[in-house]
Amino acid sequence: MKNRVIYSIIIAAFGLLLSCGCGYQLGSMMHPQVKTIAIEPVTNETLFPYVSDEMRNMLCESFVVDGSLKVKNLKTADCILKCKVTEITISEVAQADFDDDKVSRTTEWSAAIKAEFTVIIPSHKKPLIGLRKISCNARFQGYGDYTTMQRQGIKQAAYNAAQKIVHDTTEAW
Repeated sequence: MKNRVIYSIIIAAFGLLLSCGCGYQLGSMMHPQVKTIAIEPVTNETLFPYVSDEMRNMLCESFVVDGSLKVKNLKTADCILKCKVTEITISEVAQADFDDDKVSRTTEWSAAIKAEFTVIIPSHKKPLIGLRKISCNARFQGYGDYTTMQRQGIKQAAYNAAQKIVHDTTEAW
């Protein structure tokens, strides 16, 4: 009786193991011939400085962490990502009231970033991924130097946007 139960469990586990993998694929959903990507310098259409550098750094980091595509230079890559930051908005989210001093100061802000991107294969006329628009945001605290915190908020929003671009490039094409 005990052996029959053990055999039943083993057979059930083996059947479950075989049925779990049906139709699923591990790894990247990217086109099998595309293994590397280059990231062009990002265009900044906003009035905020350093955004193009932050966005390009976040894109490189996000592709490296994702691992689906290797980041290469423009001459040797299979495809090229072109990105343009079109808008950045900084808005207040929360205020702290100080009753003793009758002062109200914004303590939490939101940085929203809008960007457009496309992925091309240098030898093809039609892009691999047509022009897509994305929008991401991030919250940041406002207690110290506002400019430094604002830049950190924009950096976090750029990171979130880069994550979305990597996802759209590697899986949603």
